[in-house]
Amino acid sequence: MNYYQYHVFFCVNQREGNTACCNNIGAQDLRDYAKKRIKSLKLAGKNQIRINNAGCLDRCNEGPVIVIYPEEIWYTYIDKEDIDEIIDEHLINGQIVQRLRI
Repeated sequence: MNYYQYHVFFCVNQREGNTACCNNIGAQDLRDYAKKRIKSLKLAGKNQIRINNAGCLDRCNEGPVIVIYPEEIWYTYIDKEDIDEIIDEHLINGQIVQRLRI
């Protein structure tokens, strides 16, 4: 049995210069938003959902990116609405959000 039902890793890597990276597109702010939303829904913790920072996940040109375990589902996103859709559909209802999947 897994410690968490879902473990969500947000790439929040910041590269120097104009090199593509997730944090150039607001990854840290949207990760913080997701963490607060999961906590407000009382879905955070053991046997539930964990939102974590990750360093570079090496998919910079597809970013910003998250990966959800244990299924190893990768998503890209643009805004809070995309994050809400991933939370509502995938993390709460167990349905993959195909339009955001990479």
